[in-house]
Amino acid sequence: MMLLVNCSNCHTPLQLPPGATSIRCAICQAITYLTTQPSLYNHVQPASAHGQKRAVIIGISYKYSKNELKGCINDAKNMKYLLTNKFKFPESSILMLTEEETDPYKIPTKYNMRLALYWLVLGCQPGDSLVFHYSGHGSRQINYSGDEVDGYDETLCPLDYKTQGMIVDDEINATIVRPLPRGVKLHAILDSCYSGTILDLPFLCRMSQSGHYSWEDHRPKSGVWKGSNGGEVFCISACDDHQKSDDTTVLSKVASTGVMTFCFIQAIERGHASTYGSLLSSMRNVIRNPTGRGYKKGGDGVATSLLALLTGGSLDSELSQEPQLTVCEPFDVYAKPFFL
Repeated sequence: MMLLVNCSNCHTPLQLPPGATSIRCAICQAITYLTTQPSLYNHVQPASAHGQKRAVIIGISYKYSKNELKGCINDAKNMKYLLTNKFKFPESSILMLTEEETDPYKIPTKYNMRLALYWLVLGCQPGDSLVFHYSGHGSRQINYSGDEVDGYDETLCPLDYKTQGMIVDDEINATIVRPLPRGVKLHAILDSCYSGTILDLPFLCRMSQSGHYSWEDHRPKSGVWKGSNGGEVFCISACDDHQKSDDTTVLSKVASTGVMTFCFIQAIERGHASTYGSLLSSMRNVIRNPTGRGYKKGGDGVATSLLALLTGGSLDSELSQEPQLTVCEPFDVYAKPFFL
């Protein structure tokens, strides 16, 4: 069984081969020696049977900070309920990271989030179904490599982002997308701002209000392949790369939730998610619809945008949040069945 250890210098998670006591980091070249207290995830056996389901669910509220969000932990709990009850994910195969966890390895710090993502894909085999759900702050930063269409890298904000930094889309892609072999399926469900291309997948589905769609090419000009190693990857994100997502009580009428997570779960529960196209259309219609149980801007909506909060900005009442779908290879979204 492979062990995961963090590089002693740059803290990048590394896979230590069986029997090895040290490893050299390919990024910074530092040598890391096996400690006597390896991480919790080192003891998790990789998948050994075909058809295994595994999920990482992360909800971060940033409690007691000026950037606090009210609905993210609710999102995490709701997603876990959906996976276990609707899609029959074993509870033991779901790793939850929230501030409410008592295990220190399950607090959503940058270190723990990185290890959780490595654990998600570790030892995956054909027939496996993997899910990554994140609800929390998202941000973006200038891209200097030239491989982003809009010139920005999208990021996720761990609980300790102020001291440890954010997790950039390039790292997420390298960790959970590119290693996936043929026969493995991954769904990433990201409820955060600027998350349209957060997995750096090659193709984005541009869908009009009438439901017509086309595939937008996001492959880097450098020619570097940022898709998988044959596996299927679907990223359903809260909004486009330039948009903000919301955290609100308007939809549930009871508790705060992320707009995107609520619409995603509702579409599935109401039978509106038979295909990827119907799922995406249903989610967008709930957000657009001002007369039904749709989401209206204003009220107690709080943007899950780190940039807006740090700059003291407010949610633009004219800005519409449009969930996005990105994938490795284009397909007919109204013909391909959706299932986790």
